[in-house]
Amino acid sequence: MILLYELVQAAEHTYYIECPAKIGIYEDMDGIYVIDSGNDKETGRKIKKILEQKNWKLKAILNTHSNADHIGGNQFLQKRFDCPIYCTPMENAVIEHPILEPSFLYGAYPFAALRHKFLMAQESQTKNIVDAALPEGFEVFSLPGHFWDMIGFKTPDNIYFLADCVSSESILNKYHISFIYDVRKYLETLDFISTLKGKLYIPAHTEATENIAALADVNRKKVYEIIDLLLEFCQTPSTAEELLKKIFDYYHLVMDASQYVLVGSTIRSYLSYLLDEKKLTTKIVENRFVFQKATE
Repeated sequence: MILLYELVQAAEHTYYIECPAKIGIYEDMDGIYVIDSGNDKETGRKIKKILEQKNWKLKAILNTHSNADHIGGNQFLQKRFDCPIYCTPMENAVIEHPILEPSFLYGAYPFAALRHKFLMAQESQTKNIVDAALPEGFEVFSLPGHFWDMIGFKTPDNIYFLADCVSSESILNKYHISFIYDVRKYLETLDFISTLKGKLYIPAHTEATENIAALADVNRKKVYEIIDLLLEFCQTPSTAEELLKKIFDYYHLVMDASQYVLVGSTIRSYLSYLLDEKKLTTKIVENRFVFQKATE
């Protein structure tokens, strides 16, 4: 059994730290690269402790995307080690200005219950991933759909770090709705990762696996389940808020402020997808913006 915050060796030079959002480590000849940094400065301290125990020098942090649970240790580590942090330009905007994440999710200035470490990390300074001097054989690839411009990494050991592009079957069966920004691109990413030929695949929020295609299929089926459910609900003209309630009621989910914005944003992304696919139409009824299933 792997313990929380245990360092796990995945290959000769590739490791990960077991935690709620897995942290990758690649050992180069003159230092190490950290892939994501966890959800807060306490996780940063745990990373620092591991580096000191292994006598490793931190060369850079490579962020997969800007969600707070992946960048929470950035500021602590950057201050301690004066290390560069790299990601894509759109994600860098949020990493440098974390208020953008809860603002985007809520669609306005976020009230106090949304301005917490799980939705808003501490700011850190970033650089474009294309400017990173990475080891030979280290690859960066796009994983769009979950967030603005998420990326993944393949180490020279043929180990893939896949960030948030899949959830475990148990999590999907419990919570049903994983956060998605762009449904079409998310489905394309699931197709893409199913074609990869790696030794091991390490998603951020579930166990490392040698069979990523099977896990991608589980996530794909859940997306289509949500699509079918929304189309069924939209046989009656409904607002986004009404659809959100129907989703929570159907799956017996419990709403709080964070779930309201995370699931609410995701449901609106599904609605955008269905509108673009011409499976829904919209109209305004008595000052209500409603969605309705398109006629065949």
